[in-house]
Amino acid sequence: DPPSWKILTQDEEHVRAFCEEHNFNSLAERFSSGTTTGKEPEGSPASERTDHLVNTTKMLVQLRDGLQKSGGFAVDTETTSLDPLRAELVGMSFSWQKGEAWYVPCNLNPPLFGPKQETPVEFLAPVLADRTIPKVGQNGKYDAHVLERAGAPVRGWGFDTMLAHFLADPLSPHNLDALALRYLGIRKIATQELIGKGKDQITMAEVPIEKVARYACEDAENTWQLFPLMQKELEEAETEALFRTMEMPLMEVLQRMESAGVRVDPDRLAEMDRRLAARMASLEAQIFDLAGEELNLQSPKQLGPLLFDKLRIQEEAGVKRPRKTKTGWSTSAAALEPYLGLPIVDALLSFRRTAKLRGTYVEALPKWIHPQTGLIHTCFLQTGAATGRLASHDPNLQNIPNRTEEGREIRRAFVPLRRGWTLLSADYSQIELRVVAHLADDPTLSKAFRDGADVHARTAGLVFGVAEKEVTPEMRNRAKTINFGILYGMGPHRLARELKISFGEAREFIDAYFRAMPRVREWLDATLAQAEEDGEVRTLFGRRRPMPELQSADGRLRAAAANAAVNSPVQGTAADLIKMAMIQIDARMHREILEGRMLLQVHDELLFDCPQEEVETLTQLVREEMEGVAELKVPLQVEIGTGQDWAEAH
Repeated sequence: DPPSWKILTQDEEHVRAFCEEHNFNSLAERFSSGTTTGKEPEGSPASERTDHLVNTTKMLVQLRDGLQKSGGFAVDTETTSLDPLRAELVGMSFSWQKGEAWYVPCNLNPPLFGPKQETPVEFLAPVLADRTIPKVGQNGKYDAHVLERAGAPVRGWGFDTMLAHFLADPLSPHNLDALALRYLGIRKIATQELIGKGKDQITMAEVPIEKVARYACEDAENTWQLFPLMQKELEEAETEALFRTMEMPLMEVLQRMESAGVRVDPDRLAEMDRRLAARMASLEAQIFDLAGEELNLQSPKQLGPLLFDKLRIQEEAGVKRPRKTKTGWSTSAAALEPYLGLPIVDALLSFRRTAKLRGTYVEALPKWIHPQTGLIHTCFLQTGAATGRLASHDPNLQNIPNRTEEGREIRRAFVPLRRGWTLLSADYSQIELRVVAHLADDPTLSKAFRDGADVHARTAGLVFGVAEKEVTPEMRNRAKTINFGILYGMGPHRLARELKISFGEAREFIDAYFRAMPRVREWLDATLAQAEEDGEVRTLFGRRRPMPELQSADGRLRAAAANAAVNSPVQGTAADLIKMAMIQIDARMHREILEGRMLLQVHDELLFDCPQEEVETLTQLVREEMEGVAELKVPLQVEIGTGQDWAEAH
């Protein structure tokens, strides 16, 4: 089970015990002081590295014996695809000492076998599954997927150089080529040198084995060399506890989620496609009628002159004539915002939203259905955002809009795995505002959450000087806008634009807000001042985000950095909280032997799939872990729903 989360803020002894339990200390001690000091140690180019191409049974046995005695080793795979759930294993490489690496091809002709006619994967599987031997990887989640599908699940992940570098230096590249060049002074063999690019690209399975061996050995040996250096980077950045107790355990949780996959109903998507196509045709006809001509709605060069020269929408809307850019009139959503309410602008933006939903999701999602599983397997990226938020890609399932009817319609295509199962959605309620209440320790904001009040209505009552029961929907909406706007540096200009009020009204509203909650203002100012002094900000659990732009000579960059300096501790803490909850939930689901599965994380929301008879148990489990994951000055609250599709559950 994961160790106590007190490790992150209180108990260094737990860190030490955790490292000892997983052999991290003994592994690190195996490196001489010369390899763990200095930014750029001497590297091991191919001329100084001994590469072993394992092409006999004797060598395979020798490799296995070396791995078993190593006390820890780096592992890497060569495959036919970047998609780990579709890639075929071409070979495996290993290293456990500087200047030496081994490559085991899986495509030898005639094939390579172990002493009992095992395949290389079968022969090495017990070593890979041995939790007592720590494994080091670079993006190990990819290799874990590939090896598990090949029949050799990896257990006992001890270190991932990509994740370690992300925590130590989140703004720099984390790929192996960049790390090897920066820390080892080695310019790695480029992948394109082996497989080419474009239409002439081949797979690694088609590259001569000797070339693949050199490339693969370099990857494994460089990863092994980077391990102690990344360990040192973590210690210097004071992010080691976060790495050991959050990102490394989460890597294995995410692997299970990705493998589980999520089911979509292609028939629902096909029906939705027909409806969206009809809606686009109707909107197109409406726009042509209002324009008095037909044109390409995807072409700014045609739309700009129509809107601003022929129809002169700026005059109709009573706003100042916009400036032309070098390429003509801008027709972006931001540029057209002042003209909302004009029929042609509303129809055009609706057409674009519908076209985007149709192309990005309705037409694209069926193509991501895995041919073997019949499910969609997204990939979660732990290094995708400096705030620590997870990113989803191939396909991106985190950007499906939930506030529009069209977006909810797409969520209706996500259904349970099988008949008799139910989707369960658990969503943190106003998590970022609760984090602000904790960090700012504002008594008014904190009391609203402790009372279980409608925080936006209470804020509106305080700002407008009326009783909470007298707050109108318009007052509440204004309070909601500023409640969330303070997290993103919203000033009176933007507030006035969003609420369609005067600049003076907006400024007075913000002033009244901070008079009602002065600790929030103090926290904002103190956080920015600390960021300027330290050159970085930290989340509640120690995740760092450097802020070099605060010293920029460019005023726009400085302003953006100031907003990020305030937002990052809030958004990053919220991201840390749900990651911690995911690890605890995953552990309990396995401990209680539940059949249900955790499928997706969409920022503040978790989606599960479970048999109907497990709904009550899982609901209680998820609520306990999400709401009890950390002790804040305000209670964490989770909203849980169930249904036969994602929209119904949410």
